[in-house]
Amino acid sequence: MPMSLPYDDTPADLDGVSATALWTVRMRAQESARADALSHDPLAAEFLARARTAGAPPGSGLLQQVLPDWLAVRTRFFDDHLLDAAHSGGVRQVVLLGAGLDTRAYRLKWPDGVHVFEVDLPAVHAFKEQVLQGRAPTAARRTPVTADLLADWGAALRAAGFDPGRPTAWLCEGLLFYLPPEAVDRLVTVVSELSAPGSTLGAECLNADAADSPFVRPWLQALAGSGTPWVWHLADAEKWWGARGWQAQVADLLGLPYAVARFAPHLAAHPGLETGSMILVTAVRPVGGR
Repeated sequence: MPMSLPYDDTPADLDGVSATALWTVRMRAQESARADALSHDPLAAEFLARARTAGAPPGSGLLQQVLPDWLAVRTRFFDDHLLDAAHSGGVRQVVLLGAGLDTRAYRLKWPDGVHVFEVDLPAVHAFKEQVLQGRAPTAARRTPVTADLLADWGAALRAAGFDPGRPTAWLCEGLLFYLPPEAVDRLVTVVSELSAPGSTLGAECLNADAADSPFVRPWLQALAGSGTPWVWHLADAEKWWGARGWQAQVADLLGLPYAVARFAPHLAAHPGLETGSMILVTAVRPVGGR
């Protein structure tokens, strides 16, 4: 996340670490303990032990109930997307924007030569390094990049060794909907300027057509009431990203066996839920798209 979010009863060394990051890592720890886990993050439990608190998402509506399973599916989807870019696409630079407590540099099976850049605020990196200190990542290189995504983060990324002349796999997971539309435009403009042809992108977006649905409205109201509103919505992902030089597609969640299996109980009770809330977008920067 590019901004500090509120939290309660938090140890002093968590100052500046968002409540969102903490309850997300708690859900990752819970997912890792499942027999049918869609991803394994052994470091998540260590973050929780260090934090001594995790909290919970605000409110108690339908999306709050679905959220742990959504996060599990989202994580698996973007894991597969990044690994495909690296293994099949030959991409060797990976940039996690608003990385938070993400541990993909440690838990995924990267090919040789991959360099993972994690961009976030200094307080997030400071807390994260307390757990990661002395541990070797599975990526060839991992570089924390201290920067505010509302400021000149592109310069900080370049200074950290990022090469805009090489294809990059970008990830905007759990990020864009917290930003005002003009801030999303600026961020994506920088991403596009730094993306060589063949670069890929993964983004989680809120479906604007569903923002006022009975599934989504209580969730958005709860977030706004907690001081963490979602302010960016996307109606036509392919058109929006296409206007910015990316060939994009929205994932068909019902075409993913693991998503169908995980969402089955929710879909049985609430038909249409899979298209009435969040969307997962993947995109590629084509030759001539710069």
